Amino acid sequence: MALKGDLRSFSIVQLLNLVHLARKTGRLVIASEGEVAELYFQDGKLVYAALRSRPHSLLDVLYQARRLTAKQYKALKARAGNLNDKALGLLLVNAGYFTPQDILTILKDYYTNIVRRLFAWIEGRFVFESGVPMPKERIPVKLGLGNLIVEGSRQLREWERLREEIPDLNMALKFVEQPQTDVKSLNLSVEEWRVIAYVNPKNSLRKIARTLKMSDMEIRRIAYALMQAGIVELVRPDDYRPKRVIQHAFVNRSKEESISLVQRLINRISSR
Repeated sequence: MALKGDLRSFSIVQLLNLVHLARKTGRLVIASEGEVAELYFQDGKLVYAALRSRPHSLLDVLYQARRLTAKQYKALKARAGNLNDKALGLLLVNAGYFTPQDILTILKDYYTNIVRRLFAWIEGRFVFESGVPMPKERIPVKLGLGNLIVEGSRQLREWERLREEIPDLNMALKFVEQPQTDVKSLNLSVEEWRVIAYVNPKNSLRKIARTLKMSDMEIRRIAYALMQAGIVELVRPDDYRPKRVIQHAFVNRSKEESISLVQRLINRISSR
């Protein structure tokens, strides 16, 4: 029987911690806002990860990591034909494109970045199926979850702070009448300039995030930075609709109750 749940009640960090502590082997499927992620574990370590909306063959991963030029990518894709990742990896090593360690390092970085992206998912559903092996055609890595869990915990604390500062993405941004700083003098990132281009009381933060394909955390982080710089302020757009308040599973629970809940979930996973 699979373990199913809601991200409103149990965060990605807590899920990874449970798999890590219970040293589980299996597949974790997480769905949120039209995106689906698949994570495979062996003895509590991450061995494979993918987002279904993105091409995730070895060749695609190498190209996305900018380790192949567009010309090399097209040539190798034509040559590889129906080769699976393991066969393609062997071909690339024998042809002198990469060493085996190069490929494993690139895959580890790619899978790590997928997990980091998942830390921003706060709504959605998950299913953990114990014992499900990773796809045979993929190249396995063994990535410990300890550092990722620590990083995710820090990001979770940042996320909670950003939600306190900007609790509702249905709010909009507008330029302040007397900015404290000249925008042209600021050293803004490319993403911050992209958001500035959409600053308008008619554009909610949610709308901007969807237009720019940003996560809730990314748009909150950028909006908060622009607010701190004294460039913009929060306003209600004409079609403002208050956000429905969602309580976390541990809200109004004592520390002892929270620990007990986590332990029951660990025992539940361990028994599968």
